Amino acid sequence: MAHAHSKYADFEGLRQQAVTLRRAGLSRRQIRDRLHVDNNDILNRLLEGEPPPEWTKRPNAKDDLRARARELRLQGWTYDQIQVELGCSKSSISLWVRDLPRPERRRSREESAAIARRGWEAKLRIRDEERQHTKEVAKQAVGVLSPRELFLVGAGLYWAEGSKDKPYDRRENVTFVNSDPGMIQVFLAWLGLLGVERERLRYSVMIHENADVAGAEQYWADLVGADRSAFNKTTLKRHNPKTVRKNVGESYRGCLVIKVLQSADLYRRIEGSWYGIVESAREADQQNQA
Repeated sequence: MAHAHSKYADFEGLRQQAVTLRRAGLSRRQIRDRLHVDNNDILNRLLEGEPPPEWTKRPNAKDDLRARARELRLQGWTYDQIQVELGCSKSSISLWVRDLPRPERRRSREESAAIARRGWEAKLRIRDEERQHTKEVAKQAVGVLSPRELFLVGAGLYWAEGSKDKPYDRRENVTFVNSDPGMIQVFLAWLGLLGVERERLRYSVMIHENADVAGAEQYWADLVGADRSAFNKTTLKRHNPKTVRKNVGESYRGCLVIKVLQSADLYRRIEGSWYGIVESAREADQQNQA
């Protein structure tokens, strides 16, 4: 601090130099660098009363924008319209015209709401197009499944959605239940890969009693390409009047149950395959973390 005070001890002599340089046409920065004055307060005092040279007085481009913005606002333009016209930010426009009266509303509330709704609908369409594009790209990236890939997918699919044997409930049989037509088709393709004939399959539908039962039965029969004789009696779920179901409408077809006859050996192979996948995945994970 003592050094800083000693640096400006001869203030009047320093001011005389600063004024001379200023009148010679130097800018504040040039004077600061010449005299090594790093303190802005000191520099202000040194140049007090001395006007800047003409060449440093650059025109302010925003003055014209401000004047134009005020002119448009007085004509009833909105901030959005002025922004598009002048290419400046809304915050600047607001600062420039905030003392001016707001333009009269030219549209009714209903018209404004309709415009906003159309804008929102357009945004939703764009989002949906982006969503569908992402899905389509991912779909095409899968390509053709090899037999090994289909085998691994099917094993994981069954272990997630199929019936499983428990120590307290022995049931070494293959039963698969799902409401997704795609899951059903993949499962059937997987059974075909494993050599399971369609004659060994039995089907049944599980559906709410107040749904279109006959339509659902026909839908699943058409999907799996099976005769109705391969279908067991449909299981009807009783409707609880205290609950509000969301799975309603034409798209609701209940679940399809697929049972494989004489499937104890097949079940054991599936369970063994699944644990082989688990062990292999664990080893791969350990290698990735090593």
